[in-house]
Amino acid sequence: MGYKEQAEFLRSGLYRWEGDARAFEKDGPYIEVVTSPNNPDGAIREAVVSRGEGKLVYDLAYYWPQYTPITQPLDRDIMLFTFSKCTGHAGSRIGWALVKDKEVARKMTEYMQISSIGVSKESQIRAAKILGVLSEGCQHFRTVDSQNFFEYSHSILKERWERLRNVVKNSKTFTLPKYPRDYCNFTGKYMDSNPAFAWLHSKEDIDWESRLREHKIIARSGERFGASPKYARISMFSPPEAFNLFLERFSAIIDDINGNVVT
Repeated sequence: MGYKEQAEFLRSGLYRWEGDARAFEKDGPYIEVVTSPNNPDGAIREAVVSRGEGKLVYDLAYYWPQYTPITQPLDRDIMLFTFSKCTGHAGSRIGWALVKDKEVARKMTEYMQISSIGVSKESQIRAAKILGVLSEGCQHFRTVDSQNFFEYSHSILKERWERLRNVVKNSKTFTLPKYPRDYCNFTGKYMDSNPAFAWLHSKEDIDWESRLREHKIIARSGERFGASPKYARISMFSPPEAFNLFLERFSAIIDDINGNVVT
């Protein structure tokens, strides 16, 4: 829903927010943003409208092997990436785009210059150095000497998802999405998806963002993503101590509900 907030804040006379692409039926030019893997539910998405007069922008912030199998090299007209979701260095505020059309790329660069006087050179140097280290780590991937960042990150997320699913399976109320297992060209093996966020659904007709916060669990309501408040998005990125505490508190909520005592 970040794109909705930006579009409405800028109030451009050139475009306006039209909402879910699945409900878009108007004729004429349009821009469809495809977030894949999707935030918040982690699903792999493709374009929905796909008409000749439209432009497709692929937000690939989470298309990294710690989150999802890399099934194919992507070849889109406009592809957006962000440093923060690749390595976790959100404070650097660095992202990049791969753009086929030179004129579109020129306009994007011009907008960056006008809106923020360009990009911090210090952040660029820092990001380039870190990406260089990641690249070096990939040179010995799947060897005895491997110290691969993506492999390590995937193992952490996989372990966290397994622990969370073990908690949720004891619940009569909550469910989590199921993701198809697929072959990853990066790792050379079949993998499960381990998204950055858990998209939690409840049968109970309750605002779960508020209820979870009462139990000191930070979540974002499904309403913020155009869904029901019975959904809540929970980050899988927290430090180990915080994640352990989340599971402890969430387990207590499930125990209360299973005992028909909701506090």
